[in-house]
Amino acid sequence: MSMFPLAWRLFRRELMHGQLRLIAAALILAVGAVTALALISSQLQASIVKQASTFLAADRVLTSPQKVDPQWLAQARQQGLEVATTLEFQSMLFAGDRFQLVTVKAVSENYPLRGQVELVTEAPTALPASGSLWLDSRLAGWLTDTKQGEIGVSRFTLDRAISRLPDGGFNLFASAPVVLMNLDDVAATGVVQPGSRLSWRYQFVGQADSIQAYAGWLKSRMTSSQRLVDVRSDESPVSRAIARAEQFLLLTALLGIALACAAISVATQRYCQRHYDAVAMLKTLGARHNQVRSIFVMHLALVTLMGIGLGLALGVTAATFMVQLLPSELVQATPSMSRALMLGAATGVIAGFGFTLYPLLRLLAIPPLRVLRKDLGPVRWQGWLNAVVSVVALALLAYLYSDNAVMTGVLLLGGAVLAVLLLAVAWLLLHWGRQLGMRTGTPLQLAVAGLRRRARENAVQLVGFSVSLVLLLTILALRQDLLADWQKQLPQGTPDHFLINISPDNLTPMGEFLASRNVDATDFYPVIRGRLSAINGEQVQRPVTKEDQPQGEQQSENPRGPQGIGRELNLTFRTQLPPNNPIEQGEWFRADAAAEVSVESQVAERLGVKLGDTLVFTIDGQQVDARVTSLRKVNWETMQPNFFMIFPPEDLSRFPATYIASFKHPEGDPTLVSDLIQRFPTVSVIDVGAIIEQLRDVIDQVSLALTLVLLVVIVASAMVLIAQTEAGMSSRKQELAIMRTLGARGSLLKRAVAWEFLLMGAVSGVLAVVVTELTLALLKSQVFNLVVNGHTLWWVIIPALGALLIGALGMIACRRLLANQCAALLKG
Repeated sequence: MSMFPLAWRLFRRELMHGQLRLIAAALILAVGAVTALALISSQLQASIVKQASTFLAADRVLTSPQKVDPQWLAQARQQGLEVATTLEFQSMLFAGDRFQLVTVKAVSENYPLRGQVELVTEAPTALPASGSLWLDSRLAGWLTDTKQGEIGVSRFTLDRAISRLPDGGFNLFASAPVVLMNLDDVAATGVVQPGSRLSWRYQFVGQADSIQAYAGWLKSRMTSSQRLVDVRSDESPVSRAIARAEQFLLLTALLGIALACAAISVATQRYCQRHYDAVAMLKTLGARHNQVRSIFVMHLALVTLMGIGLGLALGVTAATFMVQLLPSELVQATPSMSRALMLGAATGVIAGFGFTLYPLLRLLAIPPLRVLRKDLGPVRWQGWLNAVVSVVALALLAYLYSDNAVMTGVLLLGGAVLAVLLLAVAWLLLHWGRQLGMRTGTPLQLAVAGLRRRARENAVQLVGFSVSLVLLLTILALRQDLLADWQKQLPQGTPDHFLINISPDNLTPMGEFLASRNVDATDFYPVIRGRLSAINGEQVQRPVTKEDQPQGEQQSENPRGPQGIGRELNLTFRTQLPPNNPIEQGEWFRADAAAEVSVESQVAERLGVKLGDTLVFTIDGQQVDARVTSLRKVNWETMQPNFFMIFPPEDLSRFPATYIASFKHPEGDPTLVSDLIQRFPTVSVIDVGAIIEQLRDVIDQVSLALTLVLLVVIVASAMVLIAQTEAGMSSRKQELAIMRTLGARGSLLKRAVAWEFLLMGAVSGVLAVVVTELTLALLKSQVFNLVVNGHTLWWVIIPALGALLIGALGMIACRRLLANQCAALLKG
């Protein structure tokens, strides 16, 4: 006979009046929280990336040294993408008696696809008309002297001065001024010939799924000299800021999943414990094992389906409401909802069964004799199964969402540490309570006795309390550290102009000029071009990337030699350690140092270089050997000159060099740059102020996103704390009734309950601090590349706050029970 009708009737009854409501509420919370976090994170991530894409003037850019097959562009348009084309090459610009090596940027009519070209003075057209040129602001002085210029064999009208290009980039050493022209005018110049060194850039804009599909179609057709990049793969401060923001949003969602799993596990434990007597009664009345199993499996399946449906609706509604509160710049993008809905449904299915299997097995193992002996519980078997199934379910959910093994591992390690600590706490509660016995002269002694009697139940509650506090502390600390790190990188006074190609003869006059105009500049750094040619006597090879590897071909496990940088490096020499370059390993140069080199730590890791290794550089046809004596951590976002390799003066001072410096433009001196260019015409002045402002805008948006997601996690954590407190009330109901019947005063019981929850809150706070410190150390060092520092005040503040918060929640939850009369308590 089908058990579904009976299971359905019992399901409705339990849902209306029983403990099944706790599981349903936990599942709805789990699915809703994960869905809402996924939707909000996707919205914020898509909007931030879209805003930051103005740094590339597109969503994706294909770079190529030669013109690509027109079929590639036709395929992009067929998939609904907008396409723009730019061609860059270097040439000489002649205007009257002036001439200048320039980077010609020839653009199609729909350039740029993101952002806009900013001019010193407005123009009637968005781009240069055919036969005209727009000049870099460094050449703005030419416009007052002449209106005609020549590139190759063509004459052009010098029309406007460019303030900023959206895809100007951060490459300070590509210092030739940019000249913007119409792409259709390139052929007439006669400059582009077979063998010319060209850089074609094909820009694409469209829906995220269309972009992704086109990238997959294109990747198998690209050659080793072509690259498809987006704002994340662009090695710039913006890409690093976005990467950190995405990692934070991802971590938040992962912690939200852990929060949901904790809630479901606790609710299921309570549900199964409340049905021990029902299972014993069914078995006594002759129900077979498979019949009992069918009833409760159907219960959990039905509540899972209900939780998924209502949770998805709740998540979408909450996310829609919160998105409406965002500023307009953060709701420009419209991400797909399908991934968030699938993730929410997967959370419900995996958590609904992964975290209910062991409690269900224990429930089904209840012996019929429990009808007569209430002290009989389930057979203690397969205890390892709970840990295995829970860990597998949590790992599966975390990896399914993040596709990040490091974050998943950190999450599981934090859970393992918390489990070990809880075992230790449970053992202490049992032994401490046994020493105190059942002395109940004071509320504190009564609370401690209650903790001992409910040691296992309290351990379950401690899991929920501790996990909630761990989530809050982790998210709050990371948000503060990330924002502080970004603000430290771009403080007020950050340099906004770079001086490039300063000759040695101009060093002293340049320093005097800047001092006379009250300009605070960095040191002057010599720049020497060189190539890394060997590591420890082995010739370096060109790095091979995944894009370079032919489709279907396996990379050799034994390359012919160590991988190199793949391009010329900008080298420098100094006697003192540069600012924002702390030494991670080794020591800085001695006063008489020679044949030594200091290497940026990330480059050293990529090259497999360590202290004591010997590097060989080729500079102007000469070989320079140097031993690695230090590894530096470089802060690339400081807008100051930074270098991969730094030598002592003894090694490089004999080579010809130009110099570079940066400075903050002082307010109230509008003629500084023009006077500087007129005084030093061979020096290139690069204004990165607009780029810094854009970067600050991105960081401000990220800050708002982090705050919003933090609020979501706080609300979800508070709901779990309340649910945990409510779940513990049933075990206290009968105890309160007996004590009231035996004459215990209401004030004594209130203080005892308060002390019990205060103690649990304090213990939860201590556990949360331990686990959070470990989790933060791993996340900062392995994921976010932040400085690991302890939080001394947490050890005092968090246990106190945990005691007050959970104590208040416990008192609120117990207030109704404590207000009841004995008869009402016994009847309930």
